Amino acid sequence: MGVAATALFLLLPLMLLIAVLVWAGDRKAPIFRHTRLGRDGRSFGCLKFRSMVTDGEAVLAAHLAASPRARAEWAATHKLSDDPRITAIGQVLRKTSLDELPQLWNVLRGEMSLVGPRPIVQAEVARYGPAFATCFAVPPGVTGLWQVSGRSDTSYAERVALDLDYASRWSLRRDIAIMLRT
Repeated sequence: MGVAATALFLLLPLMLLIAVLVWAGDRKAPIFRHTRLGRDGRSFGCLKFRSMVTDGEAVLAAHLAASPRARAEWAATHKLSDDPRITAIGQVLRKTSLDELPQLWNVLRGEMSLVGPRPIVQAEVARYGPAFATCFAVPPGVTGLWQVSGRSDTSYAERVALDLDYASRWSLRRDIAIMLRT
């Protein structure tokens, strides 16, 4: 928790700048809270800088309805390579992972760790199958094995395997190595 508090203090000027830039795009809240599952499947409000338009679900539904390629990509990875919901500043935030900085508050609150599996939404539990209990016996992390293993180039099944590997073989040394690769 001390590392998170120090990082939050040092990064506060950058976080304020990002908040202003996100807000300036559409005059909407720069930070949003979305319900995610963490350790032992407990839900919490995961914080992020907003990188999408505010009517993102409607935009996604329309895009998936109109594009078979997008539907297939979404079904396989739960991501889109050309996502119409992402704002211009959001593209930069996501590419640099700066959209995740508010999660340092989640770490301070004990809801997340610096390193661990990514927190997931309820709809993703089924994709983990029996591995869910093991993967989320540890706190979710701001970064993790999946993020440093080519997150954009891995399938969802590979993500689950990486989360399972991390949770099954946790060590402080490994956490430090993951943080250095982030």
